[in-house]
Amino acid sequence: MRDIYKPFVTADDPDRDIRCQDAMQFAFQDLVTASVASGWSERESLEAILYLAEDRLQVCVANDDSAALLDVLKKMLKTA
Repeated sequence: MRDIYKPFVTADDPDRDIRCQDAMQFAFQDLVTASVASGWSERESLEAILYLAEDRLQVCVANDDSAALLDVLKKMLKTA
């Protein structure tokens, strides 16, 4: 799989998401190609990637929500 290059824009750059897609596009294609070469169809491969990405995103969101909730609880404990 090809390397993914490091970000060259700041975290607040409005096009950072596009730059990330650019950085990942060839590695992504390599992943799909490897999956198809293993016997999975391209559609199966893409659906699996989509499912895995969505599941991982839900974990990230849940972790962010948990961190925010913990911050609120800590503040409540300090003022109590």
